[in-house]
Amino acid sequence: MSHPPKKNWLEPFRVAMSGVALTFRTQRHMRFHLYVVLAVIMLASLLNFGLREVLTLLFTISLVLIAEMFNSAIEAVVDLVQPTYHPLAKTAKDIAAGAVLITTIFALVVGGLLIFGDSRWESIKANLAVGGFGPPFVFRLIVGILILFFIVVIGKGLGKRGQVLRGGLVSGHAAFAFFIAIGIMALSDRWLVSGLALVLAAIVAQSRWEAKIHSVFELALGATAGTLVGLLLFVLIPK
Repeated sequence: MSHPPKKNWLEPFRVAMSGVALTFRTQRHMRFHLYVVLAVIMLASLLNFGLREVLTLLFTISLVLIAEMFNSAIEAVVDLVQPTYHPLAKTAKDIAAGAVLITTIFALVVGGLLIFGDSRWESIKANLAVGGFGPPFVFRLIVGILILFFIVVIGKGLGKRGQVLRGGLVSGHAAFAFFIAIGIMALSDRWLVSGLALVLAAIVAQSRWEAKIHSVFELALGATAGTLVGLLLFVLIPK
């Protein structure tokens, strides 16, 4: 009488770790997210985050990594079932990429709130109220948004592909992300916050490339436009 083979309780863990390693080895977007995770954790240690802030940050980061892994799994299954182009296959991949984008944006918002902290937000609100960064800063922000809007629309009109709200020669997401990053740098007197603002803007741009909506050249044009407008309005023009 043969006995059933003994169950290896470590096998599920080994399989799971193999999946994580496979995702890291084959998916460049996963590698990018993990590098950002390491940078954020190092930044959190430098800013002396408390236990609750660290737990919130880790939970938010895990959502981004999980969404990226589900996105990779869905793409693999879709390619297996439908190796040729099909509108429904494209829809499944687009929705999965959209899930990654939403979690990434949510993570950026949470990270920004944690890094600025309650005291810094109160200081910014006080400055806006008393006029330290009041009408001049708000006016520059509005003017910059309007200028970028026309630049993006004109750039998309000059391109031969994409639409006004999706794709096109100039990435609007990259343009506005880097413009806001320059604005944050003008508001903040901490180089860590300024550096993180640029990293977050780069993540926004990378998410558009990951979703295959823009090429690297189109993202570079958008980032350049946003940076130049931000430098002009927040740095070069006297306050």
